[in-house]
This record gives sequence, structure tokens and C-alpha cells, in this order.
Amino acid sequence: MQAAKKGEKHLEETIVKRGGGKQQDDEHGGAWKVAFADFCMALMALFLVLWLIAAREASALKSIVRDNTAAGLIEGSGGRHEIAGNPSGSLIERFPMPKANGGAQGPDAGGKATAHTRYESPSELAALAHALQKMSADAGLASNLATVVTPEGLRVMLHDTDRQGMFVRGSPIPVDRFSKLLRAMAPLFENMENQMLVVGHTDSLQYTSKDPNSYSNWSLSAHRALAARSQLLIGGMRKESVLQVVGMADRAPVDAAKPDAAVNRRIELLILTTKQAASITAMFGTPAQTEDLSKDVSITKPGEDGLKELRSQLPKKP
Repeated sequence: MQAAKKGEKHLEETIVKRGGGKQQDDEHGGAWKVAFADFCMALMALFLVLWLIAAREASALKSIVRDNTAAGLIEGSGGRHEIAGNPSGSLIERFPMPKANGGAQGPDAGGKATAHTRYESPSELAALAHALQKMSADAGLASNLATVVTPEGLRVMLHDTDRQGMFVRGSPIPVDRFSKLLRAMAPLFENMENQMLVVGHTDSLQYTSKDPNSYSNWSLSAHRALAARSQLLIGGMRKESVLQVVGMADRAPVDAAKPDAAVNRRIELLILTTKQAASITAMFGTPAQTEDLSKDVSITKPGEDGLKELRSQLPKKP
């Protein structure tokens, strides 16, 4: 009897031991470990997804910078354009020119001087216009180019349409198609003896800030003209080919009836005749010899050739 009681007591003690010992602690303790492992796995998966998204965005950003910003706003040596801010917070882009370009600026590899073509007559300027139109069509921008032969030279208008713009709206950053077109035109201009004016135009839509120091259509048109020049230089055009870079804002619309029309947003390349280029150079160059008429008035004295021309225009006596 006593032996039976001792056996039952021993059994109870054993059962109690098995129910409250290390095994129970392991069962309860293992649950949180599994949950923690699942959490770490989910966290790692999240980090992996974020890393993949960041890598994809970085690749896309590099592509945009390469195709849009670098075209005209990055030096030929790989430098980037500078952005400076004034006290009012407006941004003024500066367009550093390439330190070297692929165009011929002197003797070629064979030691011979490079010959350049001069376009003077209307037929020669029309032939140049035809070549530029073909380049524009090849670039898919046939509807964005218009050419007009004028007494001053060839007027080449690269303008926006409702479907295709030349620049990112409100900025001097050229779109990829426009960058490639200007670069394609550059070798043709590199072999040209004529000089050109690069003129930027905007539509009549104004920036919201009216502060005189803030960014305006004047700034935008000038910066777009500078960006176009930079594109041409990167493509290989000689820097001497550009005589003047001008920003005209919205002062000379093509479609005056609709001053906000897309066609008014444009870059114009005016290929000057030799005579017209000389006239502009003289206009802004060193003043000619003058003689005083009175204390505050003077007149330019013509040279010997000018006097001969004036005498030839006088009516001859019968």
C-alpha cells in the first residue's frame, strides 16, 4: 500500500516536471524567434525592392541628363553647367562652351588648310536652305523648320508646333530631337564661310513674378539662343561662325494675331551675307573717324572708297 502511494507520488512529480520544465520554455520562446525571422525577411525584401526602384530611377535620370541636359549645357570635357541664384531666387543658367570641338579650325590632318563655302546669291542660299530642310526631315522635325531667303541672308526658323517643342517648356533645356538636329547641322555650318546671328524668341505668356530681377522671357530667350549656339559648337561648328547671340523675348512674333501661338517659340539662325555681316560688325565695332560739326554734334567721315561711291551717285550735269 505504501509502495503504491510512493509510485503515484513519483508519477505525479514526474508529470509535473515534464509539464513545467525546459521544453515548455523552448516552445514559447521559439514562437517569437520565428516571427522575428519572418519580419527580417520581409524587411530585407522591402529594402531590395527600394534598391531596385532607386537603381532604375538613377538609370533613367542619367539618361535624361545625358540626352537633354548634356546637350548644350555640358562642356565637351565632361563638365556641367553652373546655376547661380540671385537674391530674388531666380535661376540664371550659364552655358560654358566646349573647350574643343570636332570642326576644322585650321589645317587638317594632312597639313592642308580647310576650304570654306560662301553663300552669297539667292540661289546659293536656297541650296543651303534645301540641305537644312532635308536634315530636318531626316530628324522627324520637318514641320518645325521654315526657311526664307532675304536680302540680308538666309533666315532659318526652328519653331515649336502644337505637337513638338524645341525646348522643355519654360526652360532653356533643349529636347533630344532638337539637340540632335542642331548637331547634325553643325558640320554644314563648319564648312561655311558666312557668319550667323542666333536669335531666341518666346511666346507672349509671362512668368508670374513681375520683379525686375526675376526670370523672364528676356532671360529665357537669351538662354535658349546660347543653348542653341552651344549645341552647334558641340556638333563641330567653328566658334567664329557666330557673330551675335540675341534674346528678343516676345517682341517679334511670327503669328502676331496669336502672340501665344507655338510657332512664336523659336530659335532663328540668320545666315548673313558678307556685306550684311560687315555692316553689323561696323555697327557695334570701333567707331569710324569723325569730325566735329559743333560742340556736341559729330558726323562720321567717310573713307576714300565711301567718297567715291557718294560722288558716283550724284546726278551728272548735261
